[in-house]
Amino acid sequence: MTSILVVDDHDLVRMGIVRMLDDVPGYHVAGDAKSGEEAISLARKLKPDVVLMDVKMPGIGGLEATRKMLAANPAVKIIAVTACDDTLYPARLLQAGAVGYVTKGTGFGDITTAIDTVVRGRQYMSSVIAQQLALRNVAGDRDSSPFERLSQRELETAMMIAGGRRAQDIATTFSVSPKTVNTYRYRIFDKLCIHSDVELALLAVKYNLLDPEAVV
Repeated sequence: MTSILVVDDHDLVRMGIVRMLDDVPGYHVAGDAKSGEEAISLARKLKPDVVLMDVKMPGIGGLEATRKMLAANPAVKIIAVTACDDTLYPARLLQAGAVGYVTKGTGFGDITTAIDTVVRGRQYMSSVIAQQLALRNVAGDRDSSPFERLSQRELETAMMIAGGRRAQDIATTFSVSPKTVNTYRYRIFDKLCIHSDVELALLAVKYNLLDPEAVV
């Protein structure tokens, strides 16, 4: 029996996935969470075999949640499930240790195939993402996102800033000082050639890293 933790901040999406997985023989949905923080706590308690992880969530995002889950339990298999179909997140999630990536626009069969594949110890990526990564490698840097210039921690910090998180909140999440967060901010602004949090948010929306409705 494969135990699964479903993580998504949208209630209808999360519960829809839970209901469909409950009907699949051999699957057991151990729990569900609507934030990265809640997911990390549940993963420690439930020790699921597989985590279906939303990438873009308020608070701690899927990248940092993936990193922390794997630090606590290297055996857990994390599959990113997101509406985002760019090539930046798949690459960064794989670097963080995720073993699968599917988009929310895919069929439910793609999700079950991903689960079965990672449980067998192999990586799985939706065909559309695999094709985009291949095209990106062929094209080189010509069409790359400016966010490619950021380190993983800078990217995670940038997404929290763009989502309206305060420096103190980000510092608490990463167990660093607010001064360190501000240092990240300066580096981010310099690398992206921007000058404000608003510009950062708009740039993140432009490159499909942030939902437009998240920008206040």
